[in-house]
Amino acid sequence: MTIHTWVLSAAALAALTPTLAQAHESVFETTLSGSQESPANASTASGFARLTVDPHHLTMRLEASFKDLAGTSTMAHIHCCTPEPFAGNAGLATPMLEGFPLDVPVGQYDHTFDMTQASAYTPGFIAAHGGTATGAFEALFAGLKAGEAYLNLHSSAFLSGEIRGTLTPVPEPENAALMLVGLIGLGSALRRRPPHAPA
Repeated sequence: MTIHTWVLSAAALAALTPTLAQAHESVFETTLSGSQESPANASTASGFARLTVDPHHLTMRLEASFKDLAGTSTMAHIHCCTPEPFAGNAGLATPMLEGFPLDVPVGQYDHTFDMTQASAYTPGFIAAHGGTATGAFEALFAGLKAGEAYLNLHSSAFLSGEIRGTLTPVPEPENAALMLVGLIGLGSALRRRPPHAPA
C-alpha cells in the first residue's frame, strides 16, 4: 500500500465514521452513590448502571446492580434533563422501572424497554416534549448524550433517593477500531516503502 493509497483509505474511513456510529447502539454508564444525590447524603450504598439505547429500533436496555442500601429499595426512575450536565435535579422521564427489584437492600436488574410505547415515559415528560412518544424519546436521548440524565434509586431510609448517578456516554468502539485500522495501514505502508523513496 502506497502512502497515497493509505491517505485515500484513511479519508474514506473517516468519512464513514459518522455513518457507522449512527448505525450502532449508544451506551451510557454510571456508578451510583449517595454523594451524587442532590442534596448529597452519607449512605455507604453503591451501584452501577449501563443503559444501551438503540435509536433505530427505539429500544432502551437498562442493566443495573446495587448493594448495601441503608433501607430497602422502594422505587427507581430515570430523570431528565438537568439544567446543566452533572448538576441539579430534574423531573421524571420514566415511571417506576418495570420489574425493578423492590423491598431489598441488594439487587440486580436487566430489562429492555420499547421506547415507542407511551408507557415508557411519564405523562408529564411526554407532554413537555410534543405530546408523543417520539418527541419524548428524542428529548431523553438528547439529554443522555448531553450528560443531563440520571438514574435515581429510592429506599425506605432515603425516600427522595438513596443513590444516584449521571448516565454518561461511553466512547463508541467502532471509532477506536477504525483508528487502529488506520494506524496498522500506515505502519504497513511505511514498512513497504522503498528505502530511498521520498516521503
